[in-house]
Amino acid sequence: MPQSRHPPESACDAAPRWVWVAAGLIAIATLAAYLPAMHGGFIWDDDAHVTRPELRSAGGLLRIWFDVGATQQYYPLLHSAFWIQHKLWGDWPVGYHLVNTLLHAFSAVLVLFIVRRLLRAAQAPWADSASAMAAAVFALHPVHVESVAWITELKNTLSGVFYLSAMAIYLRFDDSRRAKWYALAFLLFVCGLLTKTVTATLPAALLVIFWWQRGRLTLRRDVAPLLPWFAIGAAAGLFTAWVEHDLIGAKGEEFEFTALQRGLLAGRVVWFYLGKLVWPANLIFIYPRWDVNPSAPAQWLYPFALIALLAVLFVLRRRHRAPLAAMLFFIGTLFPVLGFFNVYPFLFSFVADHFQYLASLGVIVFVCAAILRAMPARTGRAALALPIAIPMALAVLTFRQCGLYADVQTLYRTTIDRNPACWMAHNNLGVEYKNAGRIDDALALRPDYPEAWNNLGLALTEIGNLRGAADAYQQALKLRPANPGVLSNLGTLLTRMGRHADAIAQHEAALRLDPNDAQLHGNLAVSLQAAGRYADAVTHYRRSLELNPDQPGIRLQIALCDAAMKPPPQAIEAYTTIIRTHPNNSQAYFARAVLLAQIGQPDAAIKDYLRTLDINPDHFEAHNNLATLHAMAGRHVEAIPHFEQAVRLRPDFVEIRMNLAVAYAAVRQVDRARETARIALDQARAGGRTELVQKIEDWIRANSGTSSP
Repeated sequence: MPQSRHPPESACDAAPRWVWVAAGLIAIATLAAYLPAMHGGFIWDDDAHVTRPELRSAGGLLRIWFDVGATQQYYPLLHSAFWIQHKLWGDWPVGYHLVNTLLHAFSAVLVLFIVRRLLRAAQAPWADSASAMAAAVFALHPVHVESVAWITELKNTLSGVFYLSAMAIYLRFDDSRRAKWYALAFLLFVCGLLTKTVTATLPAALLVIFWWQRGRLTLRRDVAPLLPWFAIGAAAGLFTAWVEHDLIGAKGEEFEFTALQRGLLAGRVVWFYLGKLVWPANLIFIYPRWDVNPSAPAQWLYPFALIALLAVLFVLRRRHRAPLAAMLFFIGTLFPVLGFFNVYPFLFSFVADHFQYLASLGVIVFVCAAILRAMPARTGRAALALPIAIPMALAVLTFRQCGLYADVQTLYRTTIDRNPACWMAHNNLGVEYKNAGRIDDALALRPDYPEAWNNLGLALTEIGNLRGAADAYQQALKLRPANPGVLSNLGTLLTRMGRHADAIAQHEAALRLDPNDAQLHGNLAVSLQAAGRYADAVTHYRRSLELNPDQPGIRLQIALCDAAMKPPPQAIEAYTTIIRTHPNNSQAYFARAVLLAQIGQPDAAIKDYLRTLDINPDHFEAHNNLATLHAMAGRHVEAIPHFEQAVRLRPDFVEIRMNLAVAYAAVRQVDRARETARIALDQARAGGRTELVQKIEDWIRANSGTSSP
């Protein structure tokens, strides 16, 4: 490849009409190839990146910038972009997909101009066609589908624009040495770091480019201007490594590797990404996680083969610097994810397509330039066949790959088909289907994964297995005690089980870990309200509103708590007022029914309980209280269906099962009464409730041997 002889700046900047036409065609082709992604929904951790309710205000935007733990990762410019998008289209996924695709297309156009500038500076006669081909391949290569079709990876597409823009402007500075271009390039570089810290590799990439152009580097011209870039990039990288380790959780047994293992891993990672670039088949959302074993001879082949390749390219550098430059660019940009630093996705796999978004440029540009250079000088229109055919073939593959991101179920099912041992996909698909069996599959593959135990708890709660759900949450907390989400889920479950003091303790522990989470304050308030601590509940409801004002339901809960703190006559009037404005609020009807029963108006209370059940047929307390009122009035036939439903909803509540047994006995259903009482006795014994065991045994003896209890 011809080497650099810098022409005047104007010569490099000149862009004939065909360049703009090519840029437009590449953008259109990109939008067409990614059309299936436009119909995709939110997947995996998109909900952690699309701005959460408590961050959607102006105060939330300030937290994005000044509270390190407010967002999934501390990339404030990225999350500001999500904040702006949420203002524009809320939770409409098409808007997010369109932005990702447009940013990717814009990056491809930047590649076109940058590569053309570099090759024209090297006086390559095929500069125009090679730059267009490289831009098209970058735009349409299927390894980039994960970066574009996954909303979370706005961090890739947006940081890519900043990275390439900073590169383009710095190359202009390198030609002119004008301070304004240096300042603008540095600003864009900082913007890239605030979006994703892989952009910290840009100054090293620029030095590789300058070495390729000039054959050597000088301290004053090449290295010195980039020293501030290296410094701020290193600081950003170390900060991100700390966030990954201490805040996100990239630590523990799964991340403990020796230096030898990390070296073996790095060699294999490089060859993996090269392979997917050259032959993009069997692309998977989550690839199998390799066993890094120094005692396996085959694993040593990867680093040795890589060292041998670099040695050959180094020897050949005097004749051809481009191959070595391409590999240095590729490996250097991949360096943060080669295994020398812990990143959280390593928990699932050591490789991911989105990790090589920018790194792929080193190989893509070199291969495209090599193809054009190898073509005979006089091939006429035939010279266009290969440069057009390759991007078109890649576009077809990209179009098909986008279909995997249509919805989260399709993504996880495809991942499991191609990687059956992917416990994360089993777990997450189980959550989507509320399928405890699927989550059990995940736990069989990875029993020490706390999120899977948490998700199992959610699934078991969904099907009414409250005791099993509590055990699952406890197991999750054994594996990771400082988990506010699991603590809060357990607290909510305990409230449902009537264990209000234990529930409140769990919610308070969660809030100690994350005191600025609106949802945690709201969950604690619900448990306090259920326990009758209405004033405390109001305090936490109001704090939740301060953190996230967009919660109209909380204002209703505050009104319900305020009503509950009034004397019965005034409380009944307050509930009546709430019912006028919220005629379908089961809580208000239920609370008013309780008070009506207390002041001796059972018939009015029964009407309110029935209205409660019309709105919420699974309201356990309403069934129980309504059955109790009927039983107290001697209407056991009316009481039995509601006791039965209460038992179905809370099969572990021994007292209600015994009330059902008494009701059966009262209507002379002796066998059903005895069987129900025996089940209650077994439950009381299993729970160690000695006094209740004695009472049930006495009742069974008193009602044995008679047909008319």
